Amino acid sequence: MPKKGTLLVNLGSPDSPESSDVRRYLDEFLNDPRVIDIPTAVRKPLVSLGVAPLRAPSSAEAYEEVWTDEGSPLILTTESLAESLRERVEGPVEIGMRYGNPSIKSGVRELVDRGVDELFLIPLYPHYAMSSYETVVARTREVIDELGVQLDLTVQPPFYDDPDYIDALVDSAEDYLERDFDMLLFSYHGVPVRHIKKGDPSGCYCLKDEDCCRKPNPVHGMCYRHQCHATTWEFCEKAGIPPEKYNVAFQSRVGPDAWLEPFTADELERMPSAGIKDVLVMCPAFVSDCLETIEEIGMEGRETFLEAGGDSFDLIPCLNENEAWIDVLHKFIDTFESDEYAPKQSRQVGASTQITQ
Repeated sequence: MPKKGTLLVNLGSPDSPESSDVRRYLDEFLNDPRVIDIPTAVRKPLVSLGVAPLRAPSSAEAYEEVWTDEGSPLILTTESLAESLRERVEGPVEIGMRYGNPSIKSGVRELVDRGVDELFLIPLYPHYAMSSYETVVARTREVIDELGVQLDLTVQPPFYDDPDYIDALVDSAEDYLERDFDMLLFSYHGVPVRHIKKGDPSGCYCLKDEDCCRKPNPVHGMCYRHQCHATTWEFCEKAGIPPEKYNVAFQSRVGPDAWLEPFTADELERMPSAGIKDVLVMCPAFVSDCLETIEEIGMEGRETFLEAGGDSFDLIPCLNENEAWIDVLHKFIDTFESDEYAPKQSRQVGASTQITQ
């Protein structure tokens, strides 16, 4: 009988908050052609000789703010998730990071060494983006080729509107939603506008009007912007939050290119002057709290809002080790182990990685 195993893949962290480790991490991350999608001859010197060494000292200070005695909060949470799943599922479960350690290669090798020949890949990204979900799938395929192993690969599709995932999000936010607040701001990781347009081969639909994300269209299967809004709509319907009490913004912009708007920092600065003094913020693009949630939103975002005249700022934690979230992952793995995944699903996901090659 084939032996099935699961690989959970998250973004990753540097090995330590030391500037040299952060620089090495940034060099790997920003040299990914699905993150900065410009020719290698331009990207490599730009990143390795310019961006990475210049950003490393300030990024190292930010990582120092979130680092724990045990290490990176993102990696610790991901490992804890895997340990919880190991107690519930039959096959082995390993973790890998798209950048840094433990790597995707080490996770795949560990599963192969344990006799796995059917691999279930779960990119820990609810939404499809070439710089997150897509690059994890592409890198995993590369690793399988590099190791020269025979593995049947099945990939968990993006789960941005999965009812159980939405229920888990609502469950994780329940205590915060019980009190009165002026606004719930959904802050999603931003992406360049050109990434969105690449997912629309026709060039005549995405971002052509304000309501494009609400109109049914096949491109929504690969449209990060639509999927972020869909998560928001489903969450607010489930939680009973009226449209006037929530908004969507995008964080973590890098570089001078056009990125999805509005920007989270701008919204946090604007809201107090509009009479929004009590704000909740949640970051559903991240399943684990990390630099972008703890430091960028929980520290910098809070400071921006309060200095602009806000009275109360609460960051709703990510799913982390929420029991309902563990149940969602358990359901995905159970479905895979019970042969309910059709083989074509893996090929469909894999085909999408060809778009930006």
